[in-house]
Amino acid sequence: MSDLVVTGSGAVRGLVGPNHVVFHGIPYAAPPRGRARFTAPEPHEPWPGVRDATTPGPTAPQPQRGGFGRLDMSPFFGPGWVRDPDYLTVDVWAPRTDTVRRHPVLVFVHGGGFVSGSTRSPLYDGSAFARDGVVLVTVTYRLGIAGFLDIAGAPRNRGLLDVLAALRWVRDNIAAFGGDPDNVTLFGQSAGATLTAAALTQPQVPQLIRRVIIQSGNPYGAFNAEQAARVARAAADALGVDPVLDDFAGVSDETLIGVVSALGGLDLRTADRFDPLVGLSPFSLVADEPPAVDAHPDLGVLIGTTLEEGNLYLVPQGQFESSTAADVHELAARVQPDPAALVQRYRSRHPDAGWARLRSAMLSDALFRTGSERFARARKTPPFRYEFGWRSSAVDGLLGAAHAVELPFVFDRLDNGALRGPDALLGPGHVPQALADEMHRAWVRFATTGDPGWDPGEVRRFAEIVTRDR
Repeated sequence: MSDLVVTGSGAVRGLVGPNHVVFHGIPYAAPPRGRARFTAPEPHEPWPGVRDATTPGPTAPQPQRGGFGRLDMSPFFGPGWVRDPDYLTVDVWAPRTDTVRRHPVLVFVHGGGFVSGSTRSPLYDGSAFARDGVVLVTVTYRLGIAGFLDIAGAPRNRGLLDVLAALRWVRDNIAAFGGDPDNVTLFGQSAGATLTAAALTQPQVPQLIRRVIIQSGNPYGAFNAEQAARVARAAADALGVDPVLDDFAGVSDETLIGVVSALGGLDLRTADRFDPLVGLSPFSLVADEPPAVDAHPDLGVLIGTTLEEGNLYLVPQGQFESSTAADVHELAARVQPDPAALVQRYRSRHPDAGWARLRSAMLSDALFRTGSERFARARKTPPFRYEFGWRSSAVDGLLGAAHAVELPFVFDRLDNGALRGPDALLGPGHVPQALADEMHRAWVRFATTGDPGWDPGEVRRFAEIVTRDR
């Protein structure tokens, strides 16, 4: 295809690669300035001439993200805040072909705890998808206070509204990039997976997508109104304002970002509900009711987790091998009314495990696995399921099949040097390209036909592993 494409808002010029053409930073909604940072996304004004889309675009306002000890997670989070108010954009990776074929479309929503991340992460390079006949679209959406704080006078879940606006843009424009607007798969990882699950329940979504992939998310991870109000009150107090739209509209992005760290560690447990994020983020979706899991039973679902999700939050910080009985009981008290009974259940389930493995398993379930499995069971049409179990040798061989380790395999990005080394996501040891071929191919098949290559309800395990007792 040509490197010049005309969208509904104007022409864009992309960058031609060996097997693809990539277009960076194409606006799908108007810049969220001032008060508009807290309102629903609006259409972007047309631009004159040809918009340059050859270099990566801006990112959503966000704090610089660290906090992962020895592990370099910069390839996951990207460069942080790259400033420009016109950041509600998509990147499009299209097959380089001269045919008139309509290619299947994958739309990806990145993770980052609802507070960080961007399409500029090297993990989300879409050249392998384009090489294999799929148009990949990656979405930048509002984060943190602008995207998810529940404040009076503003619509809830503005980051989710952005994703839905991006899907409408895809419907209206993707044919110009060689994509099939009638064969769109939405997928996301971590916070992006939770947003993907939420999008699946929206009334308008059958007109926008055909199926979803939910990677290491929690479809039940929304805060209720009481929990959301507690976060809003803490943010307002830190800013010296009331938790209402008019007051927040007058606060700069720099100031909003500056108070995010003050919201860490909030106790969001209520009389009848635990914190679904176990204190890892003060932001999530907000919902008064559990998700309508089977609202659109005809939409296909592929859902799964990694085997050792919780390792990411323990191993790099040195909290894995040092885990004690007290640590496990403290975690149990954060996720269950009867912590002693919960610990005993994990002891029975993992009779040979030490405290470190029990702690990681409990954290994995609380954050991702329990919600994913509950969601899968609730669907009337059985979804396709997977589990990723290849163990990274990073951080002295302890990182294992942690949260986010599957991403380079899904995107077929094992050749990225930033992912290799003793303190990099994939570690210093051998990384099986054959596994990336297999997993990437399954995602391509699912986007193309709705069948990843195994039976619905079956759990496809990508790499069997031998766990260590620690």
